Amino acid sequence: MKATSGDARRGAIDLTRGIAATWWYTISAVIFFEAVIALLWTTTWAVASGAAWQGLLAGAVGVVWVACTVPLLLVHRSRSESDPLVAKRLVPLVLVAAASGAVLGVLTHSWLLGLLLPAHAVVLLNWSRGVRLRLVMALTAALAAAWWVDARGGGGILAVEGAPMLAAFCVMLPGMAVLSLWWWDVLVALDRARVAESRLAATQERLRVATDVHDLQGHHLQVIALQLELAEKLMDRGETGAALEQVRAARVSVADATQGTRDLATRFRSAPLSDELANARDLLQAAGVAAALEMPADADEAPGAVLGPVIRETTTNVLRHGGGRMARLSLARVDGAWRYEIANDRAGAAEARDGAGLEGIGRRVAEVGGRLDVRRDPDAFAVVVEVPEEVVR
Repeated sequence: MKATSGDARRGAIDLTRGIAATWWYTISAVIFFEAVIALLWTTTWAVASGAAWQGLLAGAVGVVWVACTVPLLLVHRSRSESDPLVAKRLVPLVLVAAASGAVLGVLTHSWLLGLLLPAHAVVLLNWSRGVRLRLVMALTAALAAAWWVDARGGGGILAVEGAPMLAAFCVMLPGMAVLSLWWWDVLVALDRARVAESRLAATQERLRVATDVHDLQGHHLQVIALQLELAEKLMDRGETGAALEQVRAARVSVADATQGTRDLATRFRSAPLSDELANARDLLQAAGVAAALEMPADADEAPGAVLGPVIRETTTNVLRHGGGRMARLSLARVDGAWRYEIANDRAGAAEARDGAGLEGIGRRVAEVGGRLDVRRDPDAFAVVVEVPEEVVR
Protein backbone atom coordinates (compact mmCIF):
# COMPACT_ATOMS: atom_id res chain seq x y z
CA MET A 1 0.00 0.00 0.00
CA LYS A 2 2.87 2.34 0.78
CA ALA A 3 4.40 1.69 -2.59
CA THR A 4 1.13 2.57 -4.29
CA SER A 5 0.87 5.81 -2.30
CA GLY A 6 4.45 6.69 -3.19
CA ASP A 7 3.80 6.06 -6.90
CA ALA A 8 0.73 8.29 -6.78
CA ARG A 9 2.73 11.04 -5.09
CA ARG A 10 5.51 10.84 -7.69
CA GLY A 11 2.87 10.95 -10.43
CA ALA A 12 1.31 14.07 -8.95
CA ILE A 13 4.71 15.75 -8.72
CA ASP A 14 5.49 14.87 -12.35
CA LEU A 15 2.19 16.39 -13.44
CA THR A 16 2.82 19.66 -11.61
CA ARG A 17 6.24 20.07 -13.21
CA GLY A 18 4.55 20.76 -16.54
CA ILE A 19 2.70 23.76 -15.11
CA ALA A 20 5.40 24.96 -12.73
CA ALA A 21 5.23 28.58 -13.90
CA THR A 22 1.55 28.81 -12.97
CA TRP A 23 2.31 27.40 -9.54
CA TRP A 24 4.92 30.06 -8.85
CA TYR A 25 2.53 32.77 -10.02
CA THR A 26 -0.08 31.40 -7.62
CA ILE A 27 2.13 31.18 -4.55
CA SER A 28 3.77 34.53 -5.33
CA ALA A 29 0.38 36.23 -5.41
CA VAL A 30 -0.55 34.86 -1.98
CA ILE A 31 2.80 35.78 -0.44
CA PHE A 32 2.65 39.24 -2.01
CA PHE A 33 -0.79 39.84 -0.50
CA GLU A 34 0.51 38.69 2.91
CA ALA A 35 3.51 41.02 2.61
CA VAL A 36 1.27 43.98 1.70
CA ILE A 37 -0.90 43.37 4.78
CA ALA A 38 2.19 43.06 7.01
CA LEU A 39 3.61 46.29 5.56
CA LEU A 40 0.29 48.07 6.13
CA TRP A 41 0.03 47.10 9.80
CA THR A 42 3.73 47.94 10.32
CA THR A 43 3.47 51.47 8.93
CA THR A 44 0.04 52.07 10.44
CA TRP A 45 1.10 51.02 13.93
CA ALA A 46 4.38 52.93 13.70
CA VAL A 47 2.31 56.10 13.12
CA ALA A 48 -0.40 55.23 15.66
CA SER A 49 1.96 54.32 18.51
CA GLY A 50 4.47 57.08 17.88
CA ALA A 51 7.24 54.67 18.83
CA ALA A 52 9.61 53.42 16.18
CA TRP A 53 10.46 50.29 18.16
CA GLN A 54 6.81 49.22 18.20
CA GLY A 55 6.63 49.59 14.42
CA LEU A 56 9.82 47.54 14.06
CA LEU A 57 8.42 44.86 16.37
CA ALA A 58 5.19 44.71 14.36
CA GLY A 59 7.26 44.41 11.18
CA ALA A 60 9.36 41.61 12.68
CA VAL A 61 6.17 39.73 13.57
CA GLY A 62 5.05 40.16 9.98
CA VAL A 63 8.30 38.74 8.63
CA VAL A 64 8.02 35.71 10.93
CA TRP A 65 4.40 35.16 9.91
CA VAL A 66 5.12 35.31 6.17
CA ALA A 67 8.09 32.96 6.64
CA CYS A 68 5.82 30.47 8.44
CA THR A 69 3.22 30.45 5.69
CA VAL A 70 5.71 29.78 2.84
CA PRO A 71 6.33 26.09 3.78
CA LEU A 72 2.57 25.61 4.26
CA LEU A 73 2.00 26.88 0.72
CA LEU A 74 4.81 24.82 -0.78
CA VAL A 75 3.40 21.60 0.65
CA HIS A 76 0.14 22.28 -1.17
CA ARG A 77 1.80 21.87 -4.58
CA SER A 78 1.96 18.09 -4.34
CA ARG A 79 -0.75 17.52 -1.76
CA SER A 80 -3.17 14.62 -1.73
CA GLU A 81 -6.39 14.45 0.25
CA SER A 82 -5.20 11.11 1.65
CA ASP A 83 -2.28 12.89 3.37
CA PRO A 84 -2.60 13.86 7.06
CA LEU A 85 -4.22 17.17 7.89
CA VAL A 86 -0.90 18.60 9.01
CA ALA A 87 2.51 16.97 8.65
CA LYS A 88 4.53 16.72 11.85
CA ARG A 89 7.23 19.00 10.50
CA LEU A 90 4.63 21.74 9.95
CA VAL A 91 3.16 21.72 13.46
CA PRO A 92 5.82 24.13 14.82
CA LEU A 93 5.04 26.56 12.00
CA VAL A 94 1.37 26.64 12.89
CA LEU A 95 2.23 27.18 16.57
CA VAL A 96 4.65 29.99 15.67
CA ALA A 97 1.93 31.65 13.55
CA ALA A 98 -0.48 31.42 16.49
CA ALA A 99 2.12 32.88 18.86
CA SER A 100 2.89 35.66 16.40
CA GLY A 101 -0.81 36.47 16.23
CA ALA A 102 -1.01 36.69 20.00
CA VAL A 103 1.98 39.04 20.14
CA LEU A 104 0.65 41.23 17.34
CA GLY A 105 -2.84 41.33 18.83
CA VAL A 106 -1.54 42.47 22.22
CA LEU A 107 0.89 44.92 20.67
CA THR A 108 -1.66 46.61 18.39
CA HIS A 109 -4.69 46.15 20.67
CA SER A 110 -6.52 44.40 17.82
CA TRP A 111 -8.59 41.23 17.96
CA LEU A 112 -8.62 41.20 14.18
CA LEU A 113 -4.83 41.02 13.74
CA GLY A 114 -4.49 38.59 16.61
CA LEU A 115 -6.96 36.22 14.96
CA LEU A 116 -5.76 36.72 11.39
CA LEU A 117 -2.33 35.09 11.70
CA PRO A 118 -3.41 31.71 13.14
CA ALA A 119 -6.59 31.68 11.00
CA HIS A 120 -4.59 32.11 7.82
CA ALA A 121 -2.17 29.34 8.81
CA VAL A 122 -5.07 27.01 9.61
CA VAL A 123 -6.79 27.42 6.23
CA LEU A 124 -3.53 26.45 4.50
CA LEU A 125 -3.56 22.99 6.09
CA ASN A 126 -4.54 19.92 4.10
CA TRP A 127 -8.32 20.14 4.49
CA SER A 128 -10.64 18.34 2.12
CA ARG A 129 -12.43 20.59 -0.35
CA GLY A 130 -15.81 20.71 1.38
CA VAL A 131 -14.33 21.17 4.84
CA ARG A 132 -11.97 23.89 3.63
CA LEU A 133 -14.83 25.88 2.12
CA ARG A 134 -16.89 25.76 5.33
CA LEU A 135 -13.81 26.61 7.39
CA VAL A 136 -13.02 29.66 5.26
CA MET A 137 -16.58 30.91 5.54
CA ALA A 138 -16.53 30.49 9.33
CA LEU A 139 -13.14 32.17 9.74
CA THR A 140 -14.10 35.03 7.44
CA ALA A 141 -17.19 35.61 9.58
CA ALA A 142 -15.04 35.45 12.72
CA LEU A 143 -12.58 38.01 11.29
CA ALA A 144 -15.44 40.30 10.33
CA ALA A 145 -16.79 39.99 13.87
CA ALA A 146 -13.33 40.79 15.30
CA TRP A 147 -13.20 43.87 13.05
CA TRP A 148 -16.56 44.96 14.46
CA VAL A 149 -15.32 44.43 18.02
CA ASP A 150 -12.19 46.48 17.34
CA ALA A 151 -14.25 49.25 15.76
CA ARG A 152 -16.61 49.31 18.74
CA GLY A 153 -13.66 49.53 21.13
CA GLY A 154 -12.45 52.67 19.43
CA GLY A 155 -8.78 52.11 20.22
CA GLY A 156 -5.82 50.25 18.91
CA ILE A 157 -4.51 50.12 15.37
CA LEU A 158 -7.95 50.24 13.71
CA ALA A 159 -8.63 53.69 15.20
CA VAL A 160 -6.00 55.20 12.90
CA GLU A 161 -7.04 56.91 9.67
CA GLY A 162 -6.77 54.52 6.73
CA ALA A 163 -7.05 51.43 8.94
CA PRO A 164 -10.34 50.26 7.30
CA MET A 165 -8.37 49.27 4.20
CA LEU A 166 -6.05 47.17 6.36
CA ALA A 167 -9.05 45.57 8.06
CA ALA A 168 -10.73 44.80 4.75
CA PHE A 169 -7.56 43.13 3.47
CA CYS A 170 -7.31 41.07 6.66
CA VAL A 171 -10.87 39.81 6.30
CA MET A 172 -10.35 38.91 2.63
CA LEU A 173 -6.98 37.17 3.04
CA PRO A 174 -8.14 33.62 3.95
CA GLY A 175 -10.71 33.57 1.14
CA MET A 176 -8.23 34.94 -1.39
CA ALA A 177 -5.58 32.41 -0.43
CA VAL A 178 -7.97 29.46 -0.60
CA LEU A 179 -9.38 30.69 -3.91
CA SER A 180 -5.85 30.80 -5.36
CA LEU A 181 -5.10 27.28 -4.11
CA TRP A 182 -8.44 26.05 -5.45
CA TRP A 183 -7.53 27.45 -8.86
CA TRP A 184 -4.23 25.57 -8.67
CA ASP A 185 -6.09 22.34 -7.82
CA VAL A 186 -8.36 22.86 -10.84
CA LEU A 187 -5.35 23.45 -13.07
CA VAL A 188 -3.66 20.26 -11.81
CA ALA A 189 -6.87 18.30 -12.45
CA LEU A 190 -7.06 19.67 -16.00
CA ASP A 191 -3.40 18.85 -16.61
CA ARG A 192 -3.92 15.35 -15.26
CA ALA A 193 -6.90 14.91 -17.58
CA ARG A 194 -4.82 16.14 -20.52
CA VAL A 195 -2.05 13.66 -19.77
CA ALA A 196 -4.55 10.83 -19.31
CA GLU A 197 -6.20 11.72 -22.62
CA SER A 198 -2.87 11.69 -24.46
CA ARG A 199 -1.98 8.33 -22.92
CA LEU A 200 -5.38 6.94 -23.87
CA ALA A 201 -4.94 8.18 -27.43
CA ALA A 202 -1.51 6.54 -27.61
CA THR A 203 -2.95 3.29 -26.24
CA GLN A 204 -5.80 3.36 -28.75
CA GLU A 205 -3.31 4.00 -31.55
CA ARG A 206 -1.18 1.05 -30.47
CA LEU A 207 -4.30 -1.12 -30.30
CA ARG A 208 -5.27 -0.04 -33.80
CA VAL A 209 -1.80 -0.85 -35.11
CA ALA A 210 -1.90 -4.25 -33.41
CA THR A 211 -5.33 -4.94 -34.91
CA ASP A 212 -4.22 -3.96 -38.40
CA VAL A 213 -1.06 -6.09 -38.16
CA HIS A 214 -3.08 -9.03 -36.83
CA ASP A 215 -5.64 -8.77 -39.63
CA LEU A 216 -3.00 -8.36 -42.32
CA GLN A 217 -0.61 -11.08 -41.18
CA GLY A 218 -3.36 -13.43 -40.05
CA HIS A 219 -4.97 -13.40 -43.50
CA HIS A 220 -1.72 -13.92 -45.40
CA LEU A 221 -0.40 -16.60 -43.04
CA GLN A 222 -3.65 -18.53 -43.31
CA VAL A 223 -3.50 -18.40 -47.12
CA ILE A 224 0.17 -19.43 -47.14
CA ALA A 225 -0.54 -22.35 -44.79
CA LEU A 226 -3.35 -23.58 -47.04
CA GLN A 227 -1.21 -23.25 -50.16
CA LEU A 228 1.69 -25.18 -48.63
CA GLU A 229 -0.66 -27.84 -47.28
CA LEU A 230 -2.13 -28.27 -50.73
CA ALA A 231 1.38 -28.44 -52.25
CA GLU A 232 2.30 -31.19 -49.78
CA LYS A 233 -0.77 -33.26 -50.72
CA LEU A 234 -0.07 -32.79 -54.42
CA MET A 235 3.50 -33.96 -53.99
CA ASP A 236 2.29 -37.06 -52.13
CA ARG A 237 0.12 -37.89 -55.13
CA GLY A 238 3.02 -37.35 -57.51
CA GLU A 239 1.60 -34.16 -59.07
CA THR A 240 4.89 -32.29 -58.89
CA GLY A 241 3.95 -29.56 -61.39
CA ALA A 242 0.76 -28.60 -59.57
CA ALA A 243 2.59 -28.69 -56.23
CA LEU A 244 5.26 -26.35 -57.63
CA GLU A 245 2.54 -23.91 -58.70
CA GLN A 246 1.20 -23.82 -55.13
CA VAL A 247 4.68 -23.20 -53.75
CA ARG A 248 5.09 -20.31 -56.17
CA ALA A 249 1.69 -18.96 -55.11
CA ALA A 250 2.79 -19.20 -51.47
CA ARG A 251 5.93 -17.23 -52.32
CA VAL A 252 3.77 -14.53 -53.92
CA SER A 253 1.63 -14.46 -50.78
CA VAL A 254 4.76 -13.98 -48.67
CA ALA A 255 5.80 -11.06 -50.90
CA ASP A 256 2.30 -9.55 -50.58
CA ALA A 257 2.45 -9.89 -46.79
CA THR A 258 5.86 -8.25 -46.68
CA GLN A 259 4.75 -5.35 -48.86
CA GLY A 260 1.55 -4.96 -46.88
CA THR A 261 3.54 -4.75 -43.66
CA ARG A 262 5.83 -2.13 -45.17
CA ASP A 263 2.88 -0.07 -46.38
CA LEU A 264 1.30 -0.31 -42.94
CA ALA A 265 4.50 0.82 -41.25
CA THR A 266 4.88 3.69 -43.70
CA ARG A 267 1.33 4.84 -43.03
CA PHE A 268 1.86 4.99 -39.29
CA ARG A 269 5.30 6.57 -39.53
CA SER A 270 4.20 9.38 -41.82
CA ALA A 271 4.16 12.85 -40.31
CA PRO A 272 1.29 15.35 -40.73
CA LEU A 273 1.59 17.24 -43.98
CA SER A 274 1.96 20.57 -42.17
CA ASP A 275 5.02 19.12 -40.41
CA GLU A 276 6.39 17.84 -43.72
CA LEU A 277 6.13 21.33 -45.23
CA ALA A 278 7.62 23.01 -42.15
CA ASN A 279 10.49 20.51 -42.12
CA ALA A 280 11.16 21.16 -45.81
CA ARG A 281 11.30 24.91 -45.22
CA ASP A 282 13.60 24.51 -42.20
CA LEU A 283 15.89 22.16 -44.13
CA LEU A 284 16.21 24.64 -46.99
CA GLN A 285 16.87 27.51 -44.59
CA ALA A 286 19.53 25.48 -42.81
CA ALA A 287 21.23 25.01 -46.20
CA GLY A 288 21.38 28.77 -46.70
CA VAL A 289 18.33 29.09 -48.97
CA ALA A 290 15.84 31.87 -48.22
CA ALA A 291 12.75 29.64 -48.10
CA ALA A 292 9.18 30.90 -47.69
CA LEU A 293 6.15 28.73 -46.93
CA GLU A 294 2.45 29.31 -47.52
CA MET A 295 -0.11 26.74 -46.39
CA PRO A 296 -3.71 26.79 -45.13
CA ALA A 297 -4.80 25.97 -41.60
CA ASP A 298 -6.31 22.68 -42.80
CA ALA A 299 -3.14 21.49 -44.53
CA ASP A 300 -3.25 18.18 -42.66
CA GLU A 301 -6.43 17.28 -44.55
CA ALA A 302 -4.45 17.00 -47.78
CA PRO A 303 -3.47 13.47 -48.93
CA GLY A 304 -0.17 13.09 -47.09
CA ALA A 305 0.47 9.58 -48.45
CA VAL A 306 0.84 11.12 -51.92
CA LEU A 307 2.15 14.62 -51.23
CA GLY A 308 4.52 13.69 -48.40
CA PRO A 309 6.99 11.82 -50.64
CA VAL A 310 6.55 14.52 -53.30
CA ILE A 311 7.54 17.22 -50.82
CA ARG A 312 10.59 15.28 -49.69
CA GLU A 313 11.71 14.51 -53.24
CA THR A 314 11.31 18.06 -54.53
CA THR A 315 13.09 19.48 -51.49
CA THR A 316 15.97 17.10 -52.12
CA ASN A 317 16.09 18.24 -55.76
CA VAL A 318 16.37 21.87 -54.68
CA LEU A 319 19.21 21.04 -52.31
CA ARG A 320 21.01 18.75 -54.76
CA HIS A 321 20.62 20.66 -58.02
CA GLY A 322 19.54 24.14 -57.05
CA GLY A 323 22.51 26.31 -56.31
CA GLY A 324 20.17 29.28 -55.91
CA ARG A 325 19.37 31.57 -53.02
CA MET A 326 15.56 31.52 -52.96
CA ALA A 327 12.82 28.92 -52.73
CA ARG A 328 9.08 29.17 -52.26
CA LEU A 329 6.76 26.37 -51.14
CA SER A 330 3.00 26.59 -51.12
CA LEU A 331 -0.02 24.35 -50.59
CA ALA A 332 -3.56 25.39 -51.40
CA ARG A 333 -6.98 23.96 -52.15
CA VAL A 334 -7.94 24.94 -55.71
CA ASP A 335 -11.04 23.81 -57.66
CA GLY A 336 -11.56 20.51 -55.86
CA ALA A 337 -7.87 19.61 -55.77
CA TRP A 338 -4.85 20.13 -53.56
CA ARG A 339 -2.15 22.12 -55.31
CA TYR A 340 1.45 21.90 -54.13
CA GLU A 341 4.12 24.10 -55.69
CA ILE A 342 7.82 24.54 -55.07
CA ALA A 343 9.84 27.10 -57.02
CA ASN A 344 13.48 28.12 -56.79
CA ASP A 345 15.99 30.27 -58.67
CA ARG A 346 18.37 27.45 -59.48
CA ALA A 347 20.83 27.48 -62.38
CA GLY A 348 19.56 26.11 -65.68
CA ALA A 349 22.54 23.80 -66.15
CA ALA A 350 21.24 21.45 -63.48
CA GLU A 351 17.89 20.80 -65.16
CA ALA A 352 18.98 17.76 -67.10
CA ARG A 353 19.95 15.86 -63.97
CA ASP A 354 16.59 15.76 -62.20
CA GLY A 355 14.64 13.73 -64.76
CA ALA A 356 14.48 10.47 -62.75
CA GLY A 357 13.10 12.15 -59.67
CA LEU A 358 10.46 14.01 -61.63
CA GLU A 359 9.47 10.83 -63.46
CA GLY A 360 8.93 9.10 -60.12
CA ILE A 361 6.81 12.00 -58.90
CA GLY A 362 4.81 11.92 -62.12
CA ARG A 363 4.06 8.19 -61.76
CA ARG A 364 3.06 8.56 -58.13
CA VAL A 365 0.72 11.47 -58.87
CA ALA A 366 -0.77 9.82 -61.97
CA GLU A 367 -1.72 6.73 -59.96
CA VAL A 368 -4.22 8.81 -57.94
CA GLY A 369 -5.57 10.80 -60.89
CA GLY A 370 -3.42 13.88 -60.33
CA ARG A 371 -1.10 15.75 -62.62
CA LEU A 372 2.45 17.08 -62.61
CA ASP A 373 3.50 20.35 -64.21
CA VAL A 374 7.16 21.36 -64.53
CA ARG A 375 7.99 24.92 -65.50
CA ARG A 376 11.51 25.84 -66.60
CA ASP A 377 12.28 29.51 -66.99
CA PRO A 378 15.70 31.10 -67.67
CA ASP A 379 16.10 32.14 -64.03
CA ALA A 380 13.60 29.93 -62.16
CA PHE A 381 12.36 26.38 -61.92
CA ALA A 382 9.00 25.26 -60.53
CA VAL A 383 7.25 21.96 -59.88
CA VAL A 384 3.47 22.00 -59.52
CA VAL A 385 1.51 18.95 -58.36
CA GLU A 386 -2.26 18.69 -58.17
CA VAL A 387 -4.13 15.75 -56.63
CA PRO A 388 -7.90 15.36 -56.18
CA GLU A 389 -9.39 16.15 -52.79
CA GLU A 390 -11.03 12.73 -52.53
CA VAL A 391 -7.67 10.90 -52.46
CA VAL A 392 -7.32 9.00 -49.19
CA ARG A 393 -4.92 10.65 -46.79
